[in-house]
Amino acid sequence: MLAITVTTGTGPVRSRPAAGELTGLLRRMPEMHKAMARVLPGGLPRRAAPGVRRAAVPWAAPLYVGAVQLGAYATARLPGRRRTELLRAHSTNVANLRAGRWRTLVTSAAFVEHPLPVPYGAALLAALGTAEVRWGARRAAGVFAAGHIGASLLVYAGLRARGHGRTAQVPAGDAPPDGTAQAVDVGASYGFNATVGALAATVPHRGVRAAATAGLLTLAAVPVLRRGRTFTDAGHLAALVLGVAMGAGMRSGTGGDGAGANQA
Repeated sequence: MLAITVTTGTGPVRSRPAAGELTGLLRRMPEMHKAMARVLPGGLPRRAAPGVRRAAVPWAAPLYVGAVQLGAYATARLPGRRRTELLRAHSTNVANLRAGRWRTLVTSAAFVEHPLPVPYGAALLAALGTAEVRWGARRAAGVFAAGHIGASLLVYAGLRARGHGRTAQVPAGDAPPDGTAQAVDVGASYGFNATVGALAATVPHRGVRAAATAGLLTLAAVPVLRRGRTFTDAGHLAALVLGVAMGAGMRSGTGGDGAGANQA
């Protein structure tokens, strides 16, 4: 390469390309880029798409799980009757939803009947944290909320359809004819199942994705098929199905693991 050397009394200091050579070098940049992409393993690193930002360390998941656990310890210190009344007031049961207390669809995810066992709390934190890192806090929260609210509404509709919502025939203030109508139904399990389902449905490898999704659906369906099933078992299955559907939608929308959408 032709260069101009700048000298002083002590000898050459630095060299830089002449103007013509610099222009030629700029023209050859696309060819050099292609050559480097062929040589480097995996090619050159790609710049993140505009607006895409992955969280290196999740913050929303630990904050949520920690708040739920602290609230559970605080609730456990209340007298038994007061504690039951509080949990029932925030439950997504038939009585609350029939009376139009739709806020319980949100507040029920902030309460649990008992402090989270360590294995369950760790699994919840791992699932929500993984989702936050892969999709961002807003999308991970959206999947959790959609699964929690969607499964709660499906369970409510199923109980009403089966006649468990006969509270409409009872005067206001009277006890409902079915204990299920005022059951305590709080917790993070619906959102947890939806998140796990979405994570399984966005696994990049097709075989692993199919095996994980089928395995999770089978595990969730077994309790529903048993004689002693509860409405919560049906809710877990519904939430998992919703999560798998959301994961499939994210995968088809981004052509990968659903992480290519705008994140925060």
